Amino acid sequence: MNSINKLKIFNDPVYGFITIPNTLIFDLIAHRYFQRLRRISQMGLSYLVYPGAHHTRFHHALGCLHLMQKAVRILRFKGISISLVEENGLYIAILLHDIGHGPFSHAMEHSIVKNISHEAISLKFMETLNVEFEGKLDTAISMFKGDYSRNFFGQLISGQIDIDRSDYLKRDSFYTGVSEGNINSERLISMMNVVEDELVIEEKGLYSVEKFLMARRLMYWQVYLHKTSLVAEQMIIRILKRAKELSVLNINLQASPALSYFMNCSYDNNNFNIKSLNQFALLDDYDVLSALKTWQHHSDYVLSNLSQRILNRNLLKIKFNDNLPCDLNMTNMIQNLKSKHKLSSKEAAYFVFDGSVSNLGYDKNQGGLYILYKNGDVNEVINSSNHLSLKVLSKTVTKHYICFPEDVL
Repeated sequence: MNSINKLKIFNDPVYGFITIPNTLIFDLIAHRYFQRLRRISQMGLSYLVYPGAHHTRFHHALGCLHLMQKAVRILRFKGISISLVEENGLYIAILLHDIGHGPFSHAMEHSIVKNISHEAISLKFMETLNVEFEGKLDTAISMFKGDYSRNFFGQLISGQIDIDRSDYLKRDSFYTGVSEGNINSERLISMMNVVEDELVIEEKGLYSVEKFLMARRLMYWQVYLHKTSLVAEQMIIRILKRAKELSVLNINLQASPALSYFMNCSYDNNNFNIKSLNQFALLDDYDVLSALKTWQHHSDYVLSNLSQRILNRNLLKIKFNDNLPCDLNMTNMIQNLKSKHKLSSKEAAYFVFDGSVSNLGYDKNQGGLYILYKNGDVNEVINSSNHLSLKVLSKTVTKHYICFPEDVL
């Protein structure tokens, strides 16, 4: 009788071979909840700017698993006690940390579902899996929530220099071709240590930390908050909002059963139950793209025009400004749009809108990042760096933007 080999190896373009540490991890990877991540883009619509950015959340989760295995080996080598239960908890928590992402990453959080983050949905998935796997995810859930008794485990999963960031910066840099984000994640992990239950970086890794923080700042402005990626995501959000608005008015819209489920009712953290979770588990990028291909022919001008613009990359124009956009300019553009296409003010607002984005390279509210010196002293990285003014990275930079169709100027 043939048995399944559950200790398989993945060939990853970033790290090479990634091994599955045990059969429980294999079973979680093989679960339909996790396999869905193969159909969720890691970077949303960034491929409209960087054509190679088609990698998925599945890639990222496996990369995080690989780096977490390295972190466990390094910390154990340095005398940090990590039990087998804790080791498995770390692997499961980092593997499933993004399982709650919806189609095109953050677009769903601002349109179809309200007031419930992807982190909260990830937790709901983990709790549901924990029932199915008879409590084997207890430790992972405690670590993911940040209430495990040993603090540094939570910092490895979500912190200033966690495994999540260590993978996505390097991976996103690789697939976009933006070399500024190419950090040495394995060097950083090699420099990790633990002092009084806090994760620290040894003095030899200071330059790598500086590069990491600078790379993160540059990747946000150059990739994650790139103006074309930003306007494309805002358009997807508005398309889904419009579709939901029309559905509430009983206007027929063709869509997959899972997408229709969320368009026809409102869901938030209070009523997101197991039925909603299982419907969410059926949603992926293909549901939205398939809907856009249908909606581009809909009689509603807003829905059809925005869908056509995304599919054909005829995006709205976007302009950044350090100051707030001029209300008068927006009013004039909305009036021009209303006259040209016979739209209401509410409909025109789907095409002309403003907003703002912020970038904070080093957020002290997430807990400090500390350097361990050879003499045993520990100091915050901002006070340790003499080569780059990292204090600048602890200041929030905000940019305002305005979006509009080019023909209303």
